Amino acid sequence: MLLTPTIALRPATPDDAEAVATIWHAGWPDGHLGHVPAALVEHRQRADFDRRVPGRLPTTTVAVSGSQVVGFVTVVDDEIEQLYVAEPARGSDAAATLLQHGEELIARHAGTAWLAVVAGNARARRFYERQGWSNAGPFDNMADIDSGTIAVPCLRYEKSFEREGIA
Repeated sequence: MLLTPTIALRPATPDDAEAVATIWHAGWPDGHLGHVPAALVEHRQRADFDRRVPGRLPTTTVAVSGSQVVGFVTVVDDEIEQLYVAEPARGSDAAATLLQHGEELIARHAGTAWLAVVAGNARARRFYERQGWSNAGPFDNMADIDSGTIAVPCLRYEKSFEREGIA
């Protein structure tokens, strides 16, 4: 019998920056390569993630299994801005647990949460749909780069909390 490791959530700390950057950098190509403008790819090297993580730590929650960070969610206002799980933890309840936590944070002050997902990221889209999120249509998500932003064609997914009984 296979046991699923227990996932604990806690606020991210500066000591988690390397683990968060590692997970984000390793996971980003899976859903983005071939689905985003080529100009964005050159701004998603490991050093870019290392620079981007520290400013997000105050709004990031990490999932920990044992003493190892296995995933994270970053919430900005009413947006699930980032949600990543390390490859060995995929298929566990880490992603669903992190997403639910992000939803609960947003439901405290907003009736609807949203997130951006590139259309070609079918695995992520299926996951969000299984979690009760709906495709609200296409939009250009402005992805941050050091010199400004790049428009990335995405789908906006939303989840209303009134109908879910969360709010």
